[in-house]
Amino acid sequence: QVQLVESGGGSVQAGGSLRLSCAYSRYSTFCLGWFRQAPGTEREGVAALWTGTGTTYYSDSVKGRFTVSHDNAKDTFYLQMNSLKPEDTAMYYCAAVSALCSRTWPVSDSFRFWGRGTQVTVSS
Repeated sequence: QVQLVESGGGSVQAGGSLRLSCAYSRYSTFCLGWFRQAPGTEREGVAALWTGTGTTYYSDSVKGRFTVSHDNAKDTFYLQMNSLKPEDTAMYYCAAVSALCSRTWPVSDSFRFWGRGTQVTVSS
């Protein structure tokens, strides 16, 4: 069982930055993903990272603004969010699966383990 705990959410004005963290219990090499869900919408894949090689993946809506990374020594996964927009407002979740990101992300149903989420609110 992999446990994931997000932190770092909050409220920020448009153009601002936030960094989300996801502490995870090490299990094996896996795909770590960030997803988000706004009220009334489906869960959307934001970014992912394959811990085996550090290969990263981004949705078109955040490419160039968000950066995903991980720290093996701390067992922590990060999402640095810059140039935030009101449309980035959502609950953000980290997730993990013991499979290649290329075969799983951005399909949320492919991810087995989930955190409880952290709220990000961007005001205009």
